[in-house]
Amino acid sequence: MTATRWGIIGCGDVTEVKSGPAFAKVEGSALVAVMRRTAHLAEDYARRHGVPRWYADAESLVADPEVNAVYVGTPPDSHRDHVLLAAQYRKPVYVEKPMALDHRQCLDMIEACHAADVPLFTAYYRRALPRFLRVKALVDEGAIGDVRAVTITLYRRHAIGSGDLPWRVDPAVSGGGLFVDLASHTLDLLDYVLGPIASATGGAANQGGFYGAEDIVSAAFAFESGVSGTGLWCFTADRNEDCVEVIGSAGRITFSTFEEAPVTVARDGVVESFEIAHPPHVQQPLIQSIVDALQGRGTCPSTGESGARTTRVMDTLLAPYYAGRG
Repeated sequence: MTATRWGIIGCGDVTEVKSGPAFAKVEGSALVAVMRRTAHLAEDYARRHGVPRWYADAESLVADPEVNAVYVGTPPDSHRDHVLLAAQYRKPVYVEKPMALDHRQCLDMIEACHAADVPLFTAYYRRALPRFLRVKALVDEGAIGDVRAVTITLYRRHAIGSGDLPWRVDPAVSGGGLFVDLASHTLDLLDYVLGPIASATGGAANQGGFYGAEDIVSAAFAFESGVSGTGLWCFTADRNEDCVEVIGSAGRITFSTFEEAPVTVARDGVVESFEIAHPPHVQQPLIQSIVDALQGRGTCPSTGESGARTTRVMDTLLAPYYAGRG
């Protein structure tokens, strides 16, 4: 592939700044078509972003001969079908996170792309952001000695009003609640930094009663490397808090998954701080790695296989809650 010409299925909010403009800005890439079920919104997006063509149905976009790579930016309930459609047309596909509604759907997507001999990438873009690459480098170079454990704390005040609930807390559309939307980023990043999670146990509940999805999850997990982990995610808390702490034999690294906070390293009584800003389009570094992989000059760190591992961990933690709800 000498030039990667993208088509977007689902040009909604996530594509306005985080991802969409990046397809036209990375080396060797262009955005040539977009699709949205509401035709006038697809046309409006194409006009505002200078995209040559727009469609109101997914197959027309995927079948477009000018499109040779597909980005699926829809909610998770349609990820599987759109990825299978791209595989049917033998076009590489980049799918938003979380990868699908459940691990079984992830495996279907991986199998379809493997059968079609096309690559599948997942939009866990933190794997390519400079801030988190610094965290990985510090771990890899032994800045805190041998890693022993990791703790995750994510609290959010309840911020969902009355009336129509957002799709992110509708399990039929998202696969769960805000845990699935937000915790997936941290769990996937730790998969990248510390290696795959081998086992996980925990519990989920709904304490606030604002919707049917889980609003609190606790977990204990173990990485294949032997590192231990714990996590607590609460979405009806008294405050917002976002902290990941990697504990080593000689120090600790602290960072935030979502907040614009510095990465800190504490060792021998000294705290070092790294202020590392995100780029304007946070998916751009990962998209560049995808284009490099498609054009044979690099690799992408976020694949279908890695994305499926994160969904498998979340499925394990949420299964008792949803089984109990029938």
